[in-house]
Amino acid sequence: MRWENLTVDSGEHGRAEDAALFGADAVVRRTIESPEFRGITFHEIRARSIINRVPGASRMPFEWTVNPYRGCSHACVYCFARKTHSYLDLDTGIGFDTQIVVKVNAPELLRHQLASPRWQGEHIAMGTNVDCYQRAEGRYRLMPGIIGALRDRANPFSILTKGTLILRDLELLKQAAEVTDVGISVSVGFVDGELWRTVEPGTPAPQRRLEVVRTLAGHGIGCGVLMAPVIPFLGDRPEQLRATVRAIAEAGATSVTPLTLHLRPGAREWFMTWLRQHHAYLVPRYERLYAAGAYAPKWYQRRITRQVHELAQEYGIGPAGPGLPRRVRPAQATGTPESEPTQLSLI
Repeated sequence: MRWENLTVDSGEHGRAEDAALFGADAVVRRTIESPEFRGITFHEIRARSIINRVPGASRMPFEWTVNPYRGCSHACVYCFARKTHSYLDLDTGIGFDTQIVVKVNAPELLRHQLASPRWQGEHIAMGTNVDCYQRAEGRYRLMPGIIGALRDRANPFSILTKGTLILRDLELLKQAAEVTDVGISVSVGFVDGELWRTVEPGTPAPQRRLEVVRTLAGHGIGCGVLMAPVIPFLGDRPEQLRATVRAIAEAGATSVTPLTLHLRPGAREWFMTWLRQHHAYLVPRYERLYAAGAYAPKWYQRRITRQVHELAQEYGIGPAGPGLPRRVRPAQATGTPESEPTQLSLI
């Protein structure tokens, strides 16, 4: 595998560098003989950078990410991140699902980078590449240290997940929300059980994910739902969209944002192979729908968005409001006056 050749694209906090993200001598390959990890190999590495800049051409509405894992045991057949495994000469199909890279030093490295004078406290998004609450997190427990580091620096962040394990860190999330803006979203593209079992075989069931939304809301942490992906011809019938939006509303979500399936290189080949095996009759329709590239036509995206927004209004889900200003908790010092709270400047 090309451990040495994998370089930092933009360097720490955007500075150009030509340094490997980690060296071959830092990699430990580990298999675990337990039912939940059967067939999965973990590659434990010590990363050299953990805050990553999103490429300028990206459509993402954020600039910085933290990804403690590469590869994902959720095994979603449509996952756009599959292509990233090819950078390590790993397979983007089964290999992406079963060869998981674990950045074991992520919490300590993040704490170090957040303390750098170069870091300006920008928003950090997590779970935007692969899920930081996939099964591996149950063993490696990287997220408590990551959330703790962000909390201690009052650094705004957001998490997107399909995992129910996020509830393990509920108290940490509540503490972080006292001092900075915290955004939590759960991904639920559909509630069709048969569809879930075939396209997202390693994830918790949609209803269990919606229980996460309900639990967070019950503890005063607003949680939106990314209704993604809406899968053409398999999950986009009006009655399917209605059932999903109704379930999202009943769970107490603060907002619902639909996102139509997109098929980037790496994901496209794997998804189309799955489609030929399970729904061969749909292959020509997909080839026409995605003939122009990775994204469905604008007319299709607009139709899905309009339908979901109309249903959301019907079920009383409003748009997500801006976060309330947060203040850093005053530092405690023995024998000296407490320092004044510092207003966090959001960029």
